Amino acid sequence: MLVAFSVAPSGTGREDASVADAVAAAVRVVRESGLPNRTDAMFTTVEGDWDSVFDVVKRATEAVAPYGSRVSLVLKADIRPGFEGEIDAKVSRLEAALTDDGQSD
Repeated sequence: MLVAFSVAPSGTGREDASVADAVAAAVRVVRESGLPNRTDAMFTTVEGDWDSVFDVVKRATEAVAPYGSRVSLVLKADIRPGFEGEIDAKVSRLEAALTDDGQSD
């Protein structure tokens, strides 16, 4: 399964509303998990089995908790039993489709 999630504190009391340190704490948990993962400007995606992925999401959420009085968690899951390596394979299929320009001979 793939899970893309975003976690951030609120009620931080900071004027600039920066959550970089809190997000870094969450991403550190993900990277230390050993599960395949990728972080972009909006989400972190993690790949693994149900229990492993949601354990990481829970621990990442807990890592953010000290940075504010509340925590916001948004996630999206792609549950496809029997498939592994989809964190890269899905992007490869997209790139191949773009290269083909949707044209067939």
